[in-house]
Amino acid sequence: MERVFEIIEEQLHLTGVELTEDLSLKDDLGADSIDLVELVMALEDEYGVEVQYEELEKKVKTVGDIVEFLKEQGADV
Repeated sequence: MERVFEIIEEQLHLTGVELTEDLSLKDDLGADSIDLVELVMALEDEYGVEVQYEELEKKVKTVGDIVEFLKEQGADV
């Protein structure tokens, strides 16, 4: 799960933010739609999964949701 946090920090250009699973990507971390697309691409590259942006947008609202979504896709997080 630590690697997921690192990817989120890198893609959202976060510094000095302690990530927790309950943080909202949009409300707490300020992610916009472009940030989410870039995050999806980075997660696909890292975990070898294919993620439909529309599906991710419906299911994923928090950092913890990303972890659960990746697990559902068979990723080893």
